[in-house]
Amino acid sequence: MLLVLKRIERQLELGLQPLLDEFGLTIEQWRIMAALHEEPGQPMSMLAESAVLPAASLTRHVDKLVERGLVLRRIHPDDKRRIVTALSPVGGTVADRLASAQRELEAEVAKYFQMEIHERSSSATRR
Repeated sequence: MLLVLKRIERQLELGLQPLLDEFGLTIEQWRIMAALHEEPGQPMSMLAESAVLPAASLTRHVDKLVERGLVLRRIHPDDKRRIVTALSPVGGTVADRLASAQRELEAEVAKYFQMEIHERSSSATRR
């Protein structure tokens, strides 16, 4: 099953690549934006977990997104020691477009892998 999940992930990444290239984003940057699209105002520690990235590389990617005006970084209103992140208005527009493309790809990939799983289970029961 792990191999199937890895293939699904790869298919989604390949399908998103042209749009990522259009916006000049890496897959890691998209994962950050997708996580913020789902839940704005995340502290950096939570964002690392949501985006499935090591904290050490998260900061570098967020810095680049902030420089490009796609992500905003602010001090947490209740805890001045914490930083929270959210999409900027431009980042939200980019994330909307990428999320829409991702949903379409997910539907296509799900159909393909459901057929593959069905074929594998059918051939296993024939043995």
